[in-house]
Amino acid sequence: MARYARLVSTAGYLPEIEVTNDELRQRFDARFPEFVDKMEASSGIRSRWFAPEGWATSDVALPAARLALERAGRTPADVDLIVLGTDSPDYITPATSVVLQHKLGAKGAGTFDVGCACASFPTGLAAASGLLATNPSIKTALVVGVYRMSRLADPDDPLIYFYGDGAGAAVIEAGDRPGFLGAAFQADGAYAGYWGIFSGGTAEPATEASVKAGRTKVRMLERYPPEINHEGWPRLVRTLAADLGFGLGDIDFIVFTQVRKPSIELVMADLGLPMEKTHTVMERSGYTGSACIPMALDDAFAQKKVPEGALVVLVGSGVGYNQAAAALRL
Repeated sequence: MARYARLVSTAGYLPEIEVTNDELRQRFDARFPEFVDKMEASSGIRSRWFAPEGWATSDVALPAARLALERAGRTPADVDLIVLGTDSPDYITPATSVVLQHKLGAKGAGTFDVGCACASFPTGLAAASGLLATNPSIKTALVVGVYRMSRLADPDDPLIYFYGDGAGAAVIEAGDRPGFLGAAFQADGAYAGYWGIFSGGTAEPATEASVKAGRTKVRMLERYPPEINHEGWPRLVRTLAADLGFGLGDIDFIVFTQVRKPSIELVMADLGLPMEKTHTVMERSGYTGSACIPMALDDAFAQKKVPEGALVVLVGSGVGYNQAAAALRL
């Protein structure tokens, strides 16, 4: 009998410290006049939330993971596989997923990290779904997207405007009818030097000089051309539709990386889909990177925006650049 990965539950988590745009105006307006106003107008972001000072990425992931399991009627002991997507890991090594496994108490579960930035959740969902469908010993998988980039950002860099901490999680399990349908991917490493943390790995190990120069903090060195998302997102969706045999009009709900609301509006128009078929959370949660897609999907479920049996598409885009899309039937 064929095995299919099916979405059982989702959960989202925002930490406790809210940082509003008004607070950032007080911090930056003297040095960067109207910067926050311009960013608010171009992105739609009005607020973001930071985790407490001592928290690592795995600490932000933990509440979302626990809630997703609770909603699925499962315990940590039921988990066979944890896939965690982030580009703000606890450590370079070991993997953050194994740290989460221990904190969660999912003893015996296998784990691995997905590190393709904000494309990590649809990528991780695709990987976990494929493993679940082809391995009878894997019955319950936990897929987590989590972001703690505020801890890796310079508080005096105005681009901290974008970074919000948060986590989203999904429980998937084996079923006998299609749930996860397929995925599409694209990337262009020519943009790898545009935005990232460029010291601390093997290309440039951290040194006193690199720390003082701020190269162990996240930095944007060049702006990404807007067409990367404006053209890349529709291309991925059309690839999925062609590969899986559905029309764009068959899509019941679609969620994009939550970085710029105007980009989502432009792409929805390109695809011929009404805005009622998507959902945004960046206005109140900021850009939560690898976490934003499951957080937005979970919030849409909570608001009953996703119809039963819906064909859902998730489209993620992150630095590198990496892009990924996944389709599933609820």
